[in-house]
Amino acid sequence: MKKLHLSILMVLFSMSVAMAQTSPPVYYNGDVLGAHNCYGRGCVACHAPHSGSLGNARGGTDPQNGMYALWGEDLTPLYGQTFSFSGDGKSTYSVTLPASGSLTSAHDANTVILFCLSCHDGVLTKGAMMVGHTVEALPGTKFTAPTLLALAAPSGGKPYNNDHPVGGYANVGCGGSYNWDCTGGGSTNTPIQMTGTASAQFLINYPASFWNGEKCTTSGTTTTCSGNPLATFGSTTVNAVTCTTCHDQHSMDVWTVNGKSFVTTFFVRGAYNPVSGGNNVAQFCRNCHGGESNEMHGLMNVPTW
Repeated sequence: MKKLHLSILMVLFSMSVAMAQTSPPVYYNGDVLGAHNCYGRGCVACHAPHSGSLGNARGGTDPQNGMYALWGEDLTPLYGQTFSFSGDGKSTYSVTLPASGSLTSAHDANTVILFCLSCHDGVLTKGAMMVGHTVEALPGTKFTAPTLLALAAPSGGKPYNNDHPVGGYANVGCGGSYNWDCTGGGSTNTPIQMTGTASAQFLINYPASFWNGEKCTTSGTTTTCSGNPLATFGSTTVNAVTCTTCHDQHSMDVWTVNGKSFVTTFFVRGAYNPVSGGNNVAQFCRNCHGGESNEMHGLMNVPTW
């Protein structure tokens, strides 16, 4: 009997070891960085305090190595690359990343895409300290979403054809069948102002909207808002989408706007909690896709929950 007990214990031990080897590692320990805490390396996983990507042992021959945002990943495989987004395989939503030596600002939206893909491409660049899937499981499943985006392209497919468009052609406009009743936007350099009847009500119904971060000043009884640009590509397009339009890379599960904090997941810039069973995930998408909103369908008093 003792031998039987010992055998059972050995089997259970072997199973636990196997499960430990195949289960995703635990990234998150309560810090706002979440998975971007990178096994405790923290900020220096992306921002090397000394010597850029060479300081993180990533190599590279970039003449601007580490000069912008102290970026510590090797950008050389991505310089000058052109990708097409959103499935059509054409140039509708194409992005040409900056060439080597051409960086001028860490805040330029094309440079932001370059930085993000230096970890999240997975083919031209091998993401450091990554296992290729999100920490959070997709709601209602035991599965996780891919984080190495080009590596997740279908066999024979093209990288990024199945990813949401970003770049200077991914404009957010006003008016028409699919957009808010706002002003500005599109291919102009006029920031979007959410002052239409439906769009203004949306900001009330979805207080976590990133549009609520718009800067407004009040003089007497008059409030003037400058509008809220999304991303700046070069010097003209300021209403297009970049990676950080939807994601706050520094906060995995908390989004804060106007001094209020909201539960989020996947580093999303808004209340985004799929397991709540509410409409907050749909509300986030409606930040830009106003034509599909409650308000543009005449349902003005549907709150976010």
